[in-house]
Amino acid sequence: MNTIIYPNGNPILICGPTASGKSALGIEIARKSGGCIINADALQVYDNWRVLTARPSEIDEQTVPHHLYGHVDSSQTYSVGAWLRDVNETLRSIDCRPIILGGTGLYFSALTTGLAEIPETPDRIRNMGNDIRNTSQGTEFIQYLKKHDPETLAKTDTDNPMRLQRAWEVHQSTGRGLASWQKDTPAPLISLTSATPVVLNSDPDWLNARIAGRFTNMVAGGALDECKAAIDIGWEPSLPSSRALGARELIAYLREECTLDEAKESASIATRQFAKRQRSWFRNKMQDWQQVSLDDQTDISDLADRILQRADQS
Repeated sequence: MNTIIYPNGNPILICGPTASGKSALGIEIARKSGGCIINADALQVYDNWRVLTARPSEIDEQTVPHHLYGHVDSSQTYSVGAWLRDVNETLRSIDCRPIILGGTGLYFSALTTGLAEIPETPDRIRNMGNDIRNTSQGTEFIQYLKKHDPETLAKTDTDNPMRLQRAWEVHQSTGRGLASWQKDTPAPLISLTSATPVVLNSDPDWLNARIAGRFTNMVAGGALDECKAAIDIGWEPSLPSSRALGARELIAYLREECTLDEAKESASIATRQFAKRQRSWFRNKMQDWQQVSLDDQTDISDLADRILQRADQS
């Protein structure tokens, strides 16, 4: 990927856990600077979830330009590599300062440290991997990797079945371990030295309260309709798009497997656990990023000004 020139200001990267206020901050920065928002959330790329993934509203999208939201069919598998290619094309097509915003740590890692150019996984192997994950929850992947790719296994979160599946798929597809591929990683699309990287360091109690309140608002705002539509087109739990937080719980309610209150409580718990994993990732992987606290007392306009001032000085 050739070097990209940013005549209207170097990129601003904003990463943070779910419900932490990223979108409001990003829109304010874009509004003040004439910039645009580029999505870095792995679930907001799918076209079937707007409410449930807290994608920017149509009003938000009219306020400042937004890119890479809802552009992937829900039946498709969308990889980190596909996102990086889309970001590359977007950055080369815009004429404003990019504000890359989201909560998917792997996206930002690939963006700022590079991503190995691994061949796409064939559908046959992907489907086999889905079946194994659904039946073994990762244990079969671990046994395989112990025998065939211990180097990758040593670097993989064994509590995360999706990461284990990815490692298994790469070895099955290419005959070469994921760790081996990663040693040939090319230069990053955006280096941290050429951007202003910000990670929102939110207080857990404040964040948990926002998660509970936001999910209630989602249900009132149309999340159930989105889940009904997902059932109508053939709900497939193994699809990446089906990992939208709250989707499984609300679909269980629609199938009369639980009450709405039980679904809301289960979804809130799952979202809090997800946000905790996000915070742990950011803490371990983003130590070089500017840490920003955001709560109900934060003046978003003032915070946006301060981030822009730092960006213009870099």
